[in-house]
Amino acid sequence: MRRQLNTLYVTTEGAWLKKDGANIVMEVEGEERARLPSHMLESMVCMGRVMVSPPLLGYCAEQGISVSFLSPNGRFLARMEGPVSGNVLLRREQYRRTDDPSRCALVVRNLLIGKVYNQRAVLGRALRDHGEGMPATDVTALTHARERLRRISARLLQEDDIDVLRGLEGEAAQAYFGVFDHLIRAPEPALRFKGRSRRPPLDAVNALLSFLYTLLTHDCRSALESVGLDPAVGFLHRDRPGRPSLALDLLEEFRPIMADRLALSLINRRQLGERDFIQLDNGAVSLKEASRKTVLTAYQERKREDMRHAFLDEKLAVGLFPAVQAQLLARHLRGDLEAYPPFLWK
Repeated sequence: MRRQLNTLYVTTEGAWLKKDGANIVMEVEGEERARLPSHMLESMVCMGRVMVSPPLLGYCAEQGISVSFLSPNGRFLARMEGPVSGNVLLRREQYRRTDDPSRCALVVRNLLIGKVYNQRAVLGRALRDHGEGMPATDVTALTHARERLRRISARLLQEDDIDVLRGLEGEAAQAYFGVFDHLIRAPEPALRFKGRSRRPPLDAVNALLSFLYTLLTHDCRSALESVGLDPAVGFLHRDRPGRPSLALDLLEEFRPIMADRLALSLINRRQLGERDFIQLDNGAVSLKEASRKTVLTAYQERKREDMRHAFLDEKLAVGLFPAVQAQLLARHLRGDLEAYPPFLWK
């Protein structure tokens, strides 16, 4: 089983990263602030004005440590990695499969079954844990949304047209995010959720969700590359220059569990509040630098938690799940598995 390695997130403005032997050193204004051995790292994520020395970039490429650069708001800018690994025959099969609408739909259907199942599980867990203390209107709304998601899941099982499947995904998103605000127990008006907004996020909850989705996309992309798949060529998401479509495909199953639930926990436990967000001149809302560190710490802690993988029937660290699903997808494309088994939160 693949060992879970760490991702180094650098968020300090003006940081200078350099190599010292087998260590990565961070300096700020000429003063050493941190030193970390590289052997436990699989990737680095630099957010904002962070500089990396050429010797360190070369060393990371040699050691298989990817380096990603994000804007201060978490928007992906660029990625550096060493030679592409993997089986060219696997990638060729991936390309053939994505070009065949009927075979492509088989993968898309199972991806969406996993996503909708997990969305429904998030609503069900909220009703189970907090239903007694919720207003009756909230309970009714969540119950109706769960039933709507159940009906959509049943329709997914019967469909083999990829455009219809994409349409059902849109219906599921409408049902799920239509009641997402009922899951937020924080009293601040600034933390209300009125609907999903992206590029840019227009409120605090959307800013938090988008930030977590960016982190999770990075992990999914790394997982796909580790098994030799091309993260740019997806099944559900259409090809677009610069977009990691397959990573976004893999992300869909994990959004409700690894991102949405974490966002709700951070808000409902008062780890984040109105004070942690800032509104920019263009109307976008962004996390403050110190608050990003709070989210990154919580995200890394969540990845270390153990959870049972339904298909493997084993307990694994949550952070390994993208790698497991990437491997299962590769096995399906190679013909070792009849179908791609989606990740289901049990």
